[in-house]
Amino acid sequence: MQRAGKGKTPRRPKKPSNIEKDPVGVYCRIRPLSGEDEECCVEMISSSTIQLHAPDGLKANRNGEYKEMQYSFKKVFGIKTTQTELFEDVAKPLIEDLIHCKNGLLFTYGVTGSGKTYTMTGSPGEGGLLPRSLDMLFNSIGPFQAKRYVFKPDDKNGIEIQNQVDALLERQKRDSQASVPKTPSSRQKADPEFADMINPDEACKSESVDEDCCYSVFVSYIEIYNNYVYDLLEDAPFDPIRPKWLDGNTPVRNKDFIPPQSKILREDQNHNMYVAGCTELEVKSKEEAFEVFWKGQKKRRIANTQLNRESSRSHSVFTVKLAQAPLDADGDYILQDKSQVNVSQLCLVDLAGSERTNRTRAEGSRLREAGNINQSLMTLRTCMEVLRENQMFGTNRMVPYRDSKVTHLFKNYFDGEGKVRMIVCVNPKAEDYEETLLVMRFAEMTQEVEVARPVDRPIYGLVPGRRQRNQAFKDELSRRLEERGGPVNGEDPVLLNQLIESLPPLPPCELSDPSDDQTLPRMIEVLERRHRIRQMITEQFNQTANAMKSMLQQFDSQIHSKETVLFDQRSKLGEKDKVIINQKTEIERLEKKSKTLEYKIDILQKTTEMYEQDKRSLQQELESREQRLQKELAERRRMEQRMQGMVTDTKMKWEKECERRVNAKQLEMQNKLWVKDEKLKQLKAIVTENGGPGSGPTEPPVKPDRPSRERDRHVAQKRSASPTPLSGNVFKTRGGGQAVQFTDIETLKQECPTAPSRKRRSGSGEGPTDFNENRVCLFSLKFLYILLHNHIFHNTCTIFSFIFPIIYNFFPFRLQWQTQVLLKAIRSKQNKAQILRLCCLSKS
Repeated sequence: MQRAGKGKTPRRPKKPSNIEKDPVGVYCRIRPLSGEDEECCVEMISSSTIQLHAPDGLKANRNGEYKEMQYSFKKVFGIKTTQTELFEDVAKPLIEDLIHCKNGLLFTYGVTGSGKTYTMTGSPGEGGLLPRSLDMLFNSIGPFQAKRYVFKPDDKNGIEIQNQVDALLERQKRDSQASVPKTPSSRQKADPEFADMINPDEACKSESVDEDCCYSVFVSYIEIYNNYVYDLLEDAPFDPIRPKWLDGNTPVRNKDFIPPQSKILREDQNHNMYVAGCTELEVKSKEEAFEVFWKGQKKRRIANTQLNRESSRSHSVFTVKLAQAPLDADGDYILQDKSQVNVSQLCLVDLAGSERTNRTRAEGSRLREAGNINQSLMTLRTCMEVLRENQMFGTNRMVPYRDSKVTHLFKNYFDGEGKVRMIVCVNPKAEDYEETLLVMRFAEMTQEVEVARPVDRPIYGLVPGRRQRNQAFKDELSRRLEERGGPVNGEDPVLLNQLIESLPPLPPCELSDPSDDQTLPRMIEVLERRHRIRQMITEQFNQTANAMKSMLQQFDSQIHSKETVLFDQRSKLGEKDKVIINQKTEIERLEKKSKTLEYKIDILQKTTEMYEQDKRSLQQELESREQRLQKELAERRRMEQRMQGMVTDTKMKWEKECERRVNAKQLEMQNKLWVKDEKLKQLKAIVTENGGPGSGPTEPPVKPDRPSRERDRHVAQKRSASPTPLSGNVFKTRGGGQAVQFTDIETLKQECPTAPSRKRRSGSGEGPTDFNENRVCLFSLKFLYILLHNHIFHNTCTIFSFIFPIIYNFFPFRLQWQTQVLLKAIRSKQNKAQILRLCCLSKS
């Protein structure tokens, strides 16, 4: 897979919607019980299915039976599974993908005390997934590793390539400066606990390694504690997690000690998440990698709880980053093209176990740690649920990665490409049944989440087998030089011949006599001359060598001084970088503060607008109420004027009515006087008749007959010339009605029609009786008509119902029948118009 731009960690490009995806691989591992007499609630049915049994004493269902649950996984590892079998099925394919430039994520999940750390780390003789992964990686790429510092991290989640000279200077600087902390060397003795982690017979390697590339491995180790990220490989004056204590249980106070600062998560140019400022060490062997891992493992936060003697209180992330670049066409040096650098990484995550505080009895910091652990695991579960919902139902809900550092760090694995595998560790004891049930549900849901399948890397266009051809050429050249007898790495023979020719030639001489005094002295003289010349040459060589040594020493001193200056400049640069980082942090803090203040200002502005709207609405309501009040006052004035007009009209009307009634009363009195005069005349006539002569015997009084309907039909009733009105005042009552107060009094006399009259009636007998009865009826109907006409309806009904039985006997038969109809209409509560009509009919 080709990496774009300065060897950065790749980010998958935008791909079509029909990209191939693979589900998250979820495996299950069952831990053996610590005791034989413990109750087991997990049963392995097949190689991919387990069944959970409810333990004894747990509350049953409504029907009284326990429900047994079955869960399926990609593969289930029983209690007899070895670490090698687990590695072969789970982690080995991830190492193969790592070598082929594909990213991977492997994490363990489960309740506390279920064997997650043992599965990831292992124990002496039973190495876990992490040491076996490193062993396989270095066994595969060991012969093809680049020299140290050829690949260099750029502190932005990318890898740069340095030339051979810069890499050599880095190595010399590392070896010469003892004060600078060195990366652990593979020649140092490994930690005793890791010496026997892996059996040599169990070692494995990948057979599909590209030999035409150079590789380099970088490792980093972090932990996420209380939702803060800490670097476990960062150097500190002493262990900040387990501080030293004096005899009096008082912590040692060191003014120079600076507690470890939490790291922040950043996004690189390819939108991948990484830990800014995290230490990345280049390692060249598995022993060196083990030593780095153990250095960080000693700093990891571990505590003793009620459920686990060594309970992890943080989530640990061990990242293995593999950088590789192809060789040039000659197969001798690395291709100096940063766009050809491929970076892949494998994250091995050991999640802290979920726990219930009522079981661990945690207090203080342990309670806080447990709350943060459970909260981060709950966020992971929420992210998986949202991802599954988006993929299954086509929704576009936002995944809450930022709610936790764990999910935020690994968001590019779920949104990008790579393989994600999870090992669910299960403790089958009955006490963990409820927690195990929740873990099983989460694992079942996680299997439905799909991740984009990683693509294969492209071909570079170079001829394969370049490294082998270069090595074969070097071997052949060395062999031929050895065959010719020439020094393979010795001195040049041409220079030796020139040196021999510069010496004086030996004279031709033949020694025939031992006592020859000429040949021997000449030979001695030539040899002495050659010896002097050789001594001179040796002296010149020594002088030249000394001069060269002095020059080299001078160069070394200059280089050392320059390196010192360079180191000082780099230290100053590092200080400046720290200042810049602090300033950036301060700027970010101020930006966050400004954003917070802007948010508060927005809230205050919105609140002010709301208050202004309420004020305007209240003002409008006040104005509307004032207008309504003005309208009501105007209406009241108009009503007062109208009532005054009505009072005036009523006053005039009653004045006219009183005048009319006075006239009627005067007429009535005149009629009464006339009647009395007539009666006196009749009385005088009777007296005259009785006292005079010729008066006959008087007839007995005739008994008055009961009025009948036939007689009423034929005999017309006698009416007065004008009705006698009654005067009265109308006033309002408290209940809202009206009442009448009469000012005139009319006395009614009731006589039994069957009884004999005490007075002697004059005339024909029935005239005065019918006249009185008609007057009683007319008076009653006038009384009712006045009450109804003056809008006193309820009081009229009550009064009429009360006086009706009294005046009923005075009515003729025809009026009795009409009055009964009128009373029935009043008692049935008919409207006033109908009662008025009946009243008018009765009067007529």
